[in-house]
Amino acid sequence: MFKQHVQGNHTVLSHPKYTSQITLDWFDANFWQQQNKIVGAKKGRATAWFFKQDKLTAVLRHYWRGGLVGKLLSDQYLYPGLEQTRVYKEFSLMSKLIELGLNVPIPIAAKVTRSGLIYRGDIITEAVTGAKSVLDILIKRSLTQDELERIAKTIALFHAKGVYHADLNINNILFNDIGDVYIIDFDRGEIKKPNAQWQQSNITRLERSFLKEQGRNNTFNWQASDFQTLHSNYLKALSGAS
Repeated sequence: MFKQHVQGNHTVLSHPKYTSQITLDWFDANFWQQQNKIVGAKKGRATAWFFKQDKLTAVLRHYWRGGLVGKLLSDQYLYPGLEQTRVYKEFSLMSKLIELGLNVPIPIAAKVTRSGLIYRGDIITEAVTGAKSVLDILIKRSLTQDELERIAKTIALFHAKGVYHADLNINNILFNDIGDVYIIDFDRGEIKKPNAQWQQSNITRLERSFLKEQGRNNTFNWQASDFQTLHSNYLKALSGAS
């Protein structure tokens, strides 16, 4: 499934394909900057750094706390044992989703750095080729009926397999260069027994993100009927996939 090894106070998880290449430097954005290998950055609550190494384009993300707690503790988490860390949970979940044949980025490596009772974490995933988020698209143009249907079918497939996403929003839904839909950022995600309650809460969260970005962006090519189309396609696909 994936490899695990310890270096001092660091535990590194890695995809077998990349294990021989991974060093602790891979988790340091400055290391990639010094080699002029940073090819992009996505600003959010935390910056995701895109770097290129040989033929690989990857995304490095540090784990930061959100909300009021984040203002105090920034990137520090209480260490609950390796397998209960957010880092281990996300990396192992993504590995499982790849096994299930779902469209998520391949997890390359993750690092848990322990210091006494606390830990900090990082994760590296393969970049989605030619990725454009739903937000990126809506700032430029409307989604087509086909694109709305693809998004709906993809979410329905994840839900039918019991995949709960803790923060399903339009930044975390991507189209690749050939129009396939990917879902990213599975921090605090999990596989649950399929259930209409949590599935609908995921969809409600997604709807809120459309409305939030509509209020935040001067140009946003979106209307309520688009969500109705997405939602009806989702329900249809979910009933077929269950």
